[in-house]
Amino acid sequence: MGTADAPLIALEVEASEIPWLKVFVRRTVREFSACTPEEKAAVWTALDIIEREMLAYYRPEKINIASFGNIVPQVHWHIMARFREDSRFPEPMWAEKKREAALNLPPFEPFYDTVRAKLSSLLG
Repeated sequence: MGTADAPLIALEVEASEIPWLKVFVRRTVREFSACTPEEKAAVWTALDIIEREMLAYYRPEKINIASFGNIVPQVHWHIMARFREDSRFPEPMWAEKKREAALNLPPFEPFYDTVRAKLSSLLG
């Protein structure tokens, strides 16, 4: 699965018990304010598409979107579908595990294929 690229952004899958994607600006940029207007628009469009597809496909309790970059200084965003049954809910996915996950999710591949297709057709 790995990554999918569009002209201005790259999409990466985070290995996790929950559906979790990352959106990177392809150009080396440390902060969002250093992005071009086109890069900013591509990021917001990607976040919107991914969130809508996660909501429709997985029906999660909540979508989490975050940008940190403390460990990976390249500007990027995490988009996660969160469920009451995941191992850390309602805490962040970086928190200590509270319980074993009890998730019964549909397969990831159809969701990812849809996201990649929508990003590809929209962003080039």
